[in-house]
Amino acid sequence: MTALLARTTTRLADAGVASPRADAEQLVAHVLGIPRGRLLLAEPPADESALDALVARRAAREPLQHLLGTAVLGPVEVAVGPGAFVPRPETEVLLEWALAQRADVVVDLCTGTGALALAIAHARPDATVHAVEVDPDALSWTRRNLAGSRVTLHEADVTVPGVLADLDGAADLVVCNPPYVPEGLAVPPEVDADPHGAVFAGADGLAVIRPVATLARRLLRPGGAVGIEHDDSHPAAVREVLDGAGFTEVRTLPDLTGRPRVATGTRA
Repeated sequence: MTALLARTTTRLADAGVASPRADAEQLVAHVLGIPRGRLLLAEPPADESALDALVARRAAREPLQHLLGTAVLGPVEVAVGPGAFVPRPETEVLLEWALAQRADVVVDLCTGTGALALAIAHARPDATVHAVEVDPDALSWTRRNLAGSRVTLHEADVTVPGVLADLDGAADLVVCNPPYVPEGLAVPPEVDADPHGAVFAGADGLAVIRPVATLARRLLRPGGAVGIEHDDSHPAAVREVLDGAGFTEVRTLPDLTGRPRVATGTRA
């Protein structure tokens, strides 16, 4: 097994994969149908053809989560694939912050696969959680992942004025991981595999964040909180958007690598 993992790691590293050893371990564990933690106790697959095919696809920079068919966010694992934005570790910061808030009613805007809404509902069984998505391709994954959960799904465009009027002033917490990469900015091939509209948001990356801030203020009760994930290149710009939308106590939270990643604020 050690030799197989070493060969696979080298192959992925040569292809420019950012985390070749971790990806190699996950692919081998996936083929064997065992937890990653049991790899060193297992025998290599008798037939490596299935693994070779997956490694070739990963070396071509197809997202690892597409190959595995799932992605993890906090306490939940969701189904993923082409057509929906893949949840990433950066959003763990937004999730951790959200779970530290006292909130009976939570709204997750731009929910995509539904991972963030589902993770909050799982960790906070006392909360009422709403998830909002508009893209038809993403919605196929959202519905699949939220089936049987307590999360209420709304098919709605968060950039349309007056949307979700029935929730005005009802939320204690609004979270959002919107598209936020400026158009034309170079991104890794794995990110480029995500739907364009789930990644890029206008020339400055704020085309969705601006209306989201306005919507969040309308949805929140006084004293409610908003948390928005954003590109690490514009923390000051997002704080300015929240300030302009009428939020107080606006600040920026770093992600797991120390980069500015999440803006939070309180509805005055």
